[in-house]
Amino acid sequence: MFNAENYQGTKEKNFDLVTKQLKALLDGEPNQIANLSNASALLGQFLDRINWVGFYLYEEESNQLVLGPFQGLPACVRIPLGRGVCGTSASERKTLVIEDVHQFPGHIACDAASQSEIVIPLVKDDKLIGVLDIDSPEKSRFDQEDQKYLEAFANELLLHL
Repeated sequence: MFNAENYQGTKEKNFDLVTKQLKALLDGEPNQIANLSNASALLGQFLDRINWVGFYLYEEESNQLVLGPFQGLPACVRIPLGRGVCGTSASERKTLVIEDVHQFPGHIACDAASQSEIVIPLVKDDKLIGVLDIDSPEKSRFDQEDQKYLEAFANELLLHL
């Protein structure tokens, strides 16, 4: 198993490698579910100290996020836009790095073990596709460097959605 903890190198090199792996996995595959599935599996193997990684996809008819491909325990199926970390990130179309999810107003606790979270909105051609959601059982697990590289990972993924 490859992850940032057992690879000798910088965080930048680690994320560069996983983003290249993503690109190779997605090359030539047009199916969105297959691509999101491989992306969540790749991040699930790569990232250390996390307990959930996956996608919520925007459903325009209901104005909600609906559970998509993921790695981890069963999760909440629907999240209204503007609610919780995922819904807020989607409605504001900005990445949220939350050091302590229990301090976030309206946090939706799908897994009681989650302590911190990063959520990256997936927007293509000014259209909301969904969000990439990553939870950790540690407080303050994610930093600005993680945000930078996970946003780059998400941008590569968007080229294949």
